[in-house]
Amino acid sequence: MSDASAPGKTTAVVAYITIVGCLIAITMNIEEKNEYARFHIRQAFGIHVLFHALAILMTYAGYAYLAVPVYLFYFVIWIFGFLQALNGSMKPLPLAGKYFQKWFTFIS
Repeated sequence: MSDASAPGKTTAVVAYITIVGCLIAITMNIEEKNEYARFHIRQAFGIHVLFHALAILMTYAGYAYLAVPVYLFYFVIWIFGFLQALNGSMKPLPLAGKYFQKWFTFIS
């Protein structure tokens, strides 16, 4: 990754730091519209939304015993995405990454 895309890299990394960081990254990318940042914002937003949706579903369905596997899954895909952002790669997350790019097109 060149120095020209450093602002996009910073925004991409911020997106992975909780759902609040993702919202901050969306606002950081409003004016510049960096493609690299947009890719990672969509990936991170998908990770965070998926985790929260699973947590809510498990809570109301009474599957609290699945909390540990869900947290592990969340942590593994979060690490994968975060490392991709740090390394300058635009590789989608396994399984859901391509869908996140399609579903979250409102993030531009």
